[in-house]
Amino acid sequence: MSNIQKAIKERILILDGAMGTMLQRYNFSEKDFRGERFKDFPHSLKGNNDLLSLTQPQAIKAVHAKYFEAGADIVETNTFSSTTIGMADYHLEDFVYEMNFQSAKIAREVADEFTAKNPEKPRFVAGSVGPTNRTASMSPDVNDPGYRAVTFDDLRKAYKQQVEALIDGGCDLLLVETIFDTLNAKAALFAIEEVKDERNIDIPIMVSGTITDASGRTLSGQTVEAFLISVSHIPLLSVGFNCALGADLLKPYLQTLSHNTSFNVSAHPNAGLPNAFGEYDETPEEMQAQIKSYLDDNLVNIIGGCCGTTPEHIKLIADIAKDYKPRVSTAVM
Repeated sequence: MSNIQKAIKERILILDGAMGTMLQRYNFSEKDFRGERFKDFPHSLKGNNDLLSLTQPQAIKAVHAKYFEAGADIVETNTFSSTTIGMADYHLEDFVYEMNFQSAKIAREVADEFTAKNPEKPRFVAGSVGPTNRTASMSPDVNDPGYRAVTFDDLRKAYKQQVEALIDGGCDLLLVETIFDTLNAKAALFAIEEVKDERNIDIPIMVSGTITDASGRTLSGQTVEAFLISVSHIPLLSVGFNCALGADLLKPYLQTLSHNTSFNVSAHPNAGLPNAFGEYDETPEEMQAQIKSYLDDNLVNIIGGCCGTTPEHIKLIADIAKDYKPRVSTAVM
């Protein structure tokens, strides 16, 4: 823990880019997703990127290595959907612990290789804890507003299993990310605190919300300030935003966040907005110019990329970030 706390005071830390964008380049088939181990599994598995940590570990390892080569200080584990809730769609709930453990182990191995080559620039592994595909704050049934598809306790239990496996696999920190419903995130944070207490350990936590549109709110309706207040009771390494928006549209919300918190601030925006085919067209050079405005305005301590970003994007972001000092908070909170 002391290593990342030391590093974040010395320089702006670079987070990796999109795992899914990189895995799409492999054009894996159903057979590839299954591998030898799941060749007779009775349900379709294509599209389950988290499973590739078990069936195509070399591909996951290669993606992590490309991001470290591009200049990333932190890579995220391939575990965005690796909870019993997220894996229920694929009938893979029984494999969740192993998926998280192996994903963390793969990332740990690559991080250690790069740290060994350059001990002056230690590399870190963030356990990716996604939001799940259910929301505790809203009903999925327009005819029954009081109905919930998941409870706080369901989420807490699922997240606890994920967090235990990520820590066992060797993560340096945990990243509760792409938060569209802060109640889901609070279940994750509660689970993390439970594990910390039971194991008598401390592990840094990053929290990253998602502003879904120009209203400046999360999907469950919170403003930037409300989101910040909702998570500020936990001692966090950083708080920030990712996904949904490109760097330009995200900037005003980051400004509000940065001016109101004494925590470190992170951002990993998309490579612009998706086009009609769901693809991202923003070039590394375009994104670099927008991130430069974050740095000029002293907004971030951790910067990376989300959907559509590649090692080429991260390299140009890392190239420019090294010329800036990390954000120093002037907030009173």
